[in-house]
Amino acid sequence: MKKIFLFILFIGVIFTIFKLINRNNKINPSIVTKENYSTNEKLETEIIEVKKIINNNSKYNTEIGFFIDMKILSGKYRFFIFDFKNNKVIDKGLVAHGSGSETEIKGKLKFSNIVNSRSTSLGKYAIGNSYNGRFGKAYKLFGLDKTNSNAYARNIILHKHKDVPYEEQVNYICKSDGCPMVNKKFYSRIEQIIDNSKKKIILNIYY
Repeated sequence: MKKIFLFILFIGVIFTIFKLINRNNKINPSIVTKENYSTNEKLETEIIEVKKIINNNSKYNTEIGFFIDMKILSGKYRFFIFDFKNNKVIDKGLVAHGSGSETEIKGKLKFSNIVNSRSTSLGKYAIGNSYNGRFGKAYKLFGLDKTNSNAYARNIILHKHKDVPYEEQVNYICKSDGCPMVNKKFYSRIEQIIDNSKKKIILNIYY
C-alpha cells in the first residue's frame, strides 16, 4: 500500500510540474505583434483584409491581388502576386521603396502620406488606368486607406525602372520617389495581368 501511495504521489507531482511548465510556455496574445509574424503569416493576415474588400465590392478583381511586404529588405523578393482562387503566390519580384522612407537605421523604414515626402505610404490601393509618362507606361494608384489617401495627389504610380535589378541580391536596391517601382521584366508580367483584368486589382503595401 505504501508503495502504491508513493507511486500515486510521484505521478501527481510530475503532472503538476508539467502543467506549470506548459502554462509558462504559452504565448500571451496581447504581446504578439506583426514584428513577431513570419513573412507567410503576415501575408495570410493581409490576404484576409483584402478579401473583406473584394468580396463586398463587385468592381474589384476577386482572383488576383498584389502584395508588398516592406518589412523584407529591398534586395529580396517582396512584391507578391497572389492567386485567390488557388490560394497561392504565383509570381514575385523586387520592388523599390521611396527615398523618403529611409531612416538612420539601415533596413528600418518610415512611412508618410504627405505630399512631397518621397516616402512610401502603407495601405491598400486600387490600380487605375494606365498612361504614358516619364517612366513609359505606368498605372495610377488610388489610396483606399487614411494612410495613403493622398496617393493620387502625390502622383503615386506603379511603374518600371531600368535600375531595379531582376534577381535577388545581398545589397539594397535603388529607391523611388515614393512609388512602388519594379524591374522591366517583372513589370511586363504585372502589366499583362492588369491589362487582362476586367475589374480593378487591389495592391496592398504593408510593414
